[in-house]
Amino acid sequence: MTTILILITVFAAFLIGMNLWTRRLTREGHETVPQMGKILPINGGAIHYVEKGDPKAQTIVMIHGLAGQLQHFTYALMDDLAKDYHVIALDRPGCGYSTRDTADLARLPEQARMVDEFLEAKAVSSAVLVGHSLGGAVSLALALDNPRRVSALALLAPLTHKLDATPAVFKPLEIRTEWLRNLIGHTLAVPLAAKMAPHTLGAVFDPEVPPEDFLDRAGGALGLRPSAFITASQDVVGVDNSIGAQNARYPELRIPGGILYGSQDAILSPSQHGAPMTKFGLTDEEIEGLGHMILITKPDACAAFIRKIAGAAELPEVSALETGPENA
Repeated sequence: MTTILILITVFAAFLIGMNLWTRRLTREGHETVPQMGKILPINGGAIHYVEKGDPKAQTIVMIHGLAGQLQHFTYALMDDLAKDYHVIALDRPGCGYSTRDTADLARLPEQARMVDEFLEAKAVSSAVLVGHSLGGAVSLALALDNPRRVSALALLAPLTHKLDATPAVFKPLEIRTEWLRNLIGHTLAVPLAAKMAPHTLGAVFDPEVPPEDFLDRAGGALGLRPSAFITASQDVVGVDNSIGAQNARYPELRIPGGILYGSQDAILSPSQHGAPMTKFGLTDEEIEGLGHMILITKPDACAAFIRKIAGAAELPEVSALETGPENA
């Protein structure tokens, strides 16, 4: 009995120590990457966002991927596009400085609904959605559920179909029990993430090299928080549970646009997530030799791709004007 009590005491002390370490890393993450935008409450949580460019110009809305934050777009893309467009980059619900109330809100229809409510509150009626990775799946969900909100889709390395298995680097996130997810998030996850950061970033950027300023300029330090682990774990499970139903609805897709991939993407296969979407009206392009994080490693090519999609989305409006009563 004494031995059991000693073991319990040691284990409890270990968890307390890990929790204290987690709290320190969380404070450091907030100091390294402070809140840079505004927060707008919506049903089920709140959305943190930054906004640049002329509000009268065409709106581009940027939605990041798994375990990411809006700084993936502010890193290089946003300032470039804001020269010509009204650009909004947001933290997906639960990520960065956004919040969501329950794990059920990780399902794709719910994430899309929350983004849609945010855009409604911002009076954005017809946006070009730029979704990266999981953000691409959310963009597609929004285009299916409220096509009037979306004028075009410019998807960067998007998740479009159900995965056979979670990518190895994200496998530790595949936890389906909420209490266990929270326990690990508040004890083991953050210290381990800090130790494994070089390996994790290497796997996500492969075959390219992650930039040295990823943790601060690209917001990576915000991943060293319990909420980041918990949200990412909820996303892995919630998306897995809902993307099959979304796949079945792609024949309903009526929004124009395209997909851009790095041909050597080590996280999502271009042949499985890009090419199959051409049958639903999206174009499919690849940049030779690049990986999953093209929005950071090749922002000029991504900006050109987005401009092309946004420009094409304006053409029907121009045609309508040209064929009005006075030209009939």
